Amino acid sequence: MEKDFQYGGMAVIEGVMMRGRDRAAVAVRGADGTIQIEQEAVNDHGARFPFLKWPFIRGTFVLIDSLALGIKMLNKSANMSVEDEEEELSAMEMLLTGLFALGLALLLFVILPTAIVHYTAAYIGGVLEQNLVEGVIRVSFFLLYVYLISKMEEIDRVFMYHGAEHKAIFTLEAGEELTVENSRKYTTAHPRCGTSFLLTVMVVSIVFFALLGEGTLFYRIWSRLAVLPIVAGLGYEFIKFSGNCYDKKWARIIMAPGLWLQKLTTREPDDTQLEVALAALKAVLPAAESVEEEELVDTARGISRAGVN
Repeated sequence: MEKDFQYGGMAVIEGVMMRGRDRAAVAVRGADGTIQIEQEAVNDHGARFPFLKWPFIRGTFVLIDSLALGIKMLNKSANMSVEDEEEELSAMEMLLTGLFALGLALLLFVILPTAIVHYTAAYIGGVLEQNLVEGVIRVSFFLLYVYLISKMEEIDRVFMYHGAEHKAIFTLEAGEELTVENSRKYTTAHPRCGTSFLLTVMVVSIVFFALLGEGTLFYRIWSRLAVLPIVAGLGYEFIKFSGNCYDKKWARIIMAPGLWLQKLTTREPDDTQLEVALAALKAVLPAAESVEEEELVDTARGISRAGVN
């Protein structure tokens, strides 16, 4: 594994997306049971604009870049998993879906908690108390949201692929061969997971938003939206630093809440889902540049062309 690069990914529709240094790949279990893989190059904007890799700036850039890539790969996975080409989702439909999801997130986790505290401020106290209550409401909404979607049967398979993605990454980071057998033993909770990142951002916002003071509802909402990229950047640095120090006891303690929360957003995957996650990961490794799709799938299963390993 490249020591100066951290591989990551996300669960998509009936599959997993993985991102490497110079390309991303999405692997999907098709309707016929086969694994389909699509790869594409990703631009290294940080090489062209070095300031995008600066601490506290890189977090915001990574968030925006990952969101754009995630929507694109979700579109790919949706179209790869359907049988009828006429059912394929257009890029515009996926864009509108992504914008709706973003708008809903801002409404639930920024606008609504801010409005509730603004209209009840007279019963709460000063700025510090108001922001503490606002933060508690925001985190409560987030936990309730995660809990409710975790109970949806349709989401179960997505969460299983989420667990498979984490197990595949753990296997790579342990320096083991990327096979189903090696991946099974790892936990589905990963310290660099987006779930932990979102929880961290919400906790950091409690302190940061307190610095914005009081004002009209319009000021409260827009001031929070304006500094959200900064808060996200701080959250990213926290997750990155803690993840790099995960072998230390203090890091495991402070990251425990995020790992506990992942019990709601991940499920134990089966071997077929691990195959998909491993195939996606192998497709973005440097050694995969000249490897055929069939080989990627075979090696994910732990099978060589000569027979079973």
